[in-house]
Amino acid sequence: MSAFYDRMAATALRLIAQFGQAATIKDVTPGTYDEVTGITSDDVPISQSAQLILLDYTLQESGAKYTEGTQVKAGDKKILIAAKGLSWAPKLTSIITADGADWRIVNVKVSSPAGTPLVYEVHGRN
Repeated sequence: MSAFYDRMAATALRLIAQFGQAATIKDVTPGTYDEVTGITSDDVPISQSAQLILLDYTLQESGAKYTEGTQVKAGDKKILIAAKGLSWAPKLTSIITADGADWRIVNVKVSSPAGTPLVYEVHGRN
C-alpha cells in the first residue's frame, strides 16, 4: 500500500506544481542549552522551497468557524501545500512567503492516508 500512497504524493506534487506556484516556508530551530558551559546557542533560521496553491475561502467557509477558537477573516487564504519533497511539515510558527506576501499560519491540517502525507491544508493570514 505504501507504494500507492507514494505515487499519490507524487501526483499531488505534480498537479500543484503545474497549477500553483513556488514558495518558501521559513521557521526557526530554537537554540539548545549546553549544561557543561551553561550557554544557550542562538536560534537558527531554516527555510525550504515548496509548491502550493493559494485559494480564497468560499463564502460559506468565511462565515463559519474554521477551527475551534479561530475564524476566517477578510484576506485569509487557504493554502494547499504538496507534502512530497518537504524536509519538515509546516508548523504554527512557520511563515509562508508566496505571491509577494508573508502568510502567518493559523492552522494546519494534513491529508495523510496510511501515514503518508499527501497535502497540507494551511489557514494563512498576512
